[in-house]
Amino acid sequence: MTGETAGGTAGRSTGEWRSWRAATHEALYGEHGFYRRPEGPAGHFRTSVHASPLFAAAVARLLCRVDEALGRPASIGFVDMGAGRGELVTGVLAALPPEVASRARGYAVELAGRPVDLDHRIEWLTEPPGGLTGLLFANEWLDNVPVEVAEVDPAGVPRVVLVRRDGTERLGEPVAGADAEWLARWWPLPPEPGLRAEIGLPRDTAWAAARATVERGLAVAVDYAHTAGARPPFGTLTGFRAGRETAPVPDGSCDLTAHAALDACAGPGSRLLTQREALRALGVTGGRPPLSLASTDPAAYVRALAGAGEAAELTATGGLGDFGWLVEPSGIPDPLVL
Repeated sequence: MTGETAGGTAGRSTGEWRSWRAATHEALYGEHGFYRRPEGPAGHFRTSVHASPLFAAAVARLLCRVDEALGRPASIGFVDMGAGRGELVTGVLAALPPEVASRARGYAVELAGRPVDLDHRIEWLTEPPGGLTGLLFANEWLDNVPVEVAEVDPAGVPRVVLVRRDGTERLGEPVAGADAEWLARWWPLPPEPGLRAEIGLPRDTAWAAARATVERGLAVAVDYAHTAGARPPFGTLTGFRAGRETAPVPDGSCDLTAHAALDACAGPGSRLLTQREALRALGVTGGRPPLSLASTDPAAYVRALAGAGEAAELTATGGLGDFGWLVEPSGIPDPLVL
């Protein structure tokens, strides 16, 4: 999913040393970047959207709750941030009941070009629309917003990690300014050589801008996440190619991703919960169908069993169920509180 909606590019020389933020931006979103490839993200990794249509159906139910909390306005919007090829917004609109679908407007926010077969009712944008009444949903978007990587040097000083296009790294200047302030506040590094962190300030800024477009409704960010007190000691930067995790090499051949510090992104009145908790609140439980159904309606039992398996994957401990959901209402009660 596209992690930035604007930004510059850097040179593509193999021998040039750049910060990880600059290298990642070029590798993902440059002219020949990973997210410009024709197969799209689904050709390389599997998100909750691709795992099961139950996910889009659950998000559609969330949109219905937002619609009800808003008093069923004349128009209700759904914004899919980092839309990939528009899979989520397509699934959400298809899963809405007629009384909501007739008033719904779908927006896909993505830097890559519009897919030729996308439903004509979905607007394809590079920035989220302002003044939204409805639901803005960012599924695995923040983890692709490029960030700087810091590493503690032998003297105990956090330094910016520089990288070449082939993935070779070296340490640069000490972390300074706003990045140093963010690191001290959200991810303080003990003076032990080799410890690493991803400096999430660009993600805080990106999320603040995205949620500010919601005038009335709800903004939700869903991602690989960690919180203060449980930061990984060596960071989380990694790559994905053709469905497999791989070394992070900023040459445009693979996805580059790092878990999000969602607690740093959170604004006033927000709430953090796991995907397991959120989806269960939306009716996705993973419970097996009763065996009695197998004898009375075998086909229905098989369908229900398949659905239970998909629900179990979406809510699994140690897997997709551990994803973080950052939920931020604007002018309405939290629709995930039952």
